Amino acid sequence: MNRKNILKALCVILFLFIVAQLNNGELLFLSVPFVFAHCDTMDGPVIKDAQKALETKNADIVLKWVQKKDEKEIKDLFVKTLDVRKINQQSKELADMYFFENLVRIHRAGEGASYDGIKPSGSEIEPGVEAADKAVETGSADHIAKEISENIEKSIKDRFTELQGKKKHAEDSVEAGREYVESYVSFIHYIEKLHQIIFQKLSHSDESEAVVEHGH
Repeated sequence: MNRKNILKALCVILFLFIVAQLNNGELLFLSVPFVFAHCDTMDGPVIKDAQKALETKNADIVLKWVQKKDEKEIKDLFVKTLDVRKINQQSKELADMYFFENLVRIHRAGEGASYDGIKPSGSEIEPGVEAADKAVETGSADHIAKEISENIEKSIKDRFTELQGKKKHAEDSVEAGREYVESYVSFIHYIEKLHQIIFQKLSHSDESEAVVEHGH
């Protein structure tokens, strides 16, 4: 993989794992369940593959979504689902949903995420996840790589400008000094998290603490 493709891959990963929200000037950290929310919707890739697997009677299509230790459970459930589907239309619908529920539950457990049911079709999807999915479908990450790069650059510069402004007045009063320290700590942690995400391998639990601001 050449340098350009590595950069694109990093940007896609960054877009998937870090999203920002700004509330009264303070960043809100995202939780793991939010990161993986796309996989528990009827429109998500896991269920789309499950539907295809059931229609073609090929369980291998969904096995990529679970860990090797869970393969047997999914295969056994798949066979039972195919049997029940033959009874009538109502049984088919119930059996399919039962398979979807268990497949998604096992997939999320393997990723260290909680499970609280499948969201219906049309459920709102985090814009970052939607954009990343579009990149995968179109085969190009150019658009989101450019958008992320520009947003991160703007966010860093804006924070740094604010920090420098408060630094100039840090000695004016105790309150001004505290404002400077607050801005300094926020800036340092922000850069630290970005650096960890880009240059270090993080576990899912670490990724949940990562954050980047929207640049809209």
